[in-house]
Amino acid sequence: MNLLITALCLPLICNNNLNAQQRLLSMKEMFLLAEQSSKSILAHQIGIDESESGIKSARADRLLDIAASLSFSYLGNGYITDRNFSNGQSIYIPHYGNNFALTVSQAVFTGGAVTSNIRLADLSHQMAELNKDKDVQRIRYLLTGYYLDLYKLGNQSEVLKSNIALTEKLIENIRQRHDQGTALKNDITRYELQLENLNLGLTKVRNEISIQNHQLCTTLNLPSGTEILPDTAIIAGLYPTDGEAYWQNSAATSSPVLKQAAIDKDKAKVNEKIVHSDMLPKIALVAADHLDGPITIEVPPINRNFNYWYVGVGISYNISSLFKSNKKLNEARIATRQSEESYASATDDVENSVQSAYTLYQQSFIEWHTQQKSVELASQNYNTIRERYINQLALVTDMTDAANVKLSAELQEVNARIGIVYAYYKMKYISGNL
Repeated sequence: MNLLITALCLPLICNNNLNAQQRLLSMKEMFLLAEQSSKSILAHQIGIDESESGIKSARADRLLDIAASLSFSYLGNGYITDRNFSNGQSIYIPHYGNNFALTVSQAVFTGGAVTSNIRLADLSHQMAELNKDKDVQRIRYLLTGYYLDLYKLGNQSEVLKSNIALTEKLIENIRQRHDQGTALKNDITRYELQLENLNLGLTKVRNEISIQNHQLCTTLNLPSGTEILPDTAIIAGLYPTDGEAYWQNSAATSSPVLKQAAIDKDKAKVNEKIVHSDMLPKIALVAADHLDGPITIEVPPINRNFNYWYVGVGISYNISSLFKSNKKLNEARIATRQSEESYASATDDVENSVQSAYTLYQQSFIEWHTQQKSVELASQNYNTIRERYINQLALVTDMTDAANVKLSAELQEVNARIGIVYAYYKMKYISGNL
């Protein structure tokens, strides 16, 4: 195992010696922490709970409608006259009145309004769940980018530190040669300038690591100051090379974007049915019981309670719907056509996104194989220069340059491997399986 891979795997090997501020974190653990601490996911869960209540509320419309009323009143005396308002006479009415009514009705036919409202509530519930799933996918993809960037930056940091160590040795060697009179002061100055640039680059990389680490800690709700160590084993995994058709089929069945577009289409059709139901009569079974007193329809009034009940069928029809609902129905039909076009457009967008991501995924393997060849060539060059240096046929600067090229090639090879991981997770994100 070469120097770079050894340095990268050191945190994993020394896991038992990690201090309290360091935490080795796998992708799976990171996703779990994010779902437990994300405020946006919690908000979506509340939305799901609300939509479940909406379903129960819509189903309640299938239950009996029961209404009861009770009133007590004080009645004044009546006054009776002829039709020409002559011969007036005061009529005594018992002053204390009571009224009790109980009405029970059960909808039998509503034109599909109740069933459609339940279906609409169920679709809203599905949409709420999809919003949560979509946000989970988004957060996981965002964290994947942070996580792999942190891995790359750690990789880059190791290479810079190795280059700094080589440059320091080279400066020491040139100073010895300068003391012997075989090197110029300008040679020392040139490599000291290179050393300063390397130190500056290392400082920038460390600052970027600090920024990325802080963003991850904030998102995962980890204690401030925790140093996250990416699991270097992630690049050793085997990533599938399934054909584009597999990913297209996966996206067609799992993509939250397509699922949401399909639900929008279904909701538009249900809304169309609800509008159409306004143009149909409503039928209900009705039963009622009334207890009234006194009986004021008689003259003189009778100071007794009068109880009566009835059962029957009630039919209602909103006549104004004939010239009002037809316009709403036309609007609902246009909305349905629009949702169908939106679904077709979303299908095309997802298909194009999958094709693009798959092409880049395949490209990442080509880049990795290219970088593997570069490492092989750089290693051969390093070994050749090393042999020549040992035999005093090459300068120490040649040796240092060869070592830097080898380290840089190893850096690019590991980064290319990380690129495969990122491209794979992007494929999973676009297809809705992250």
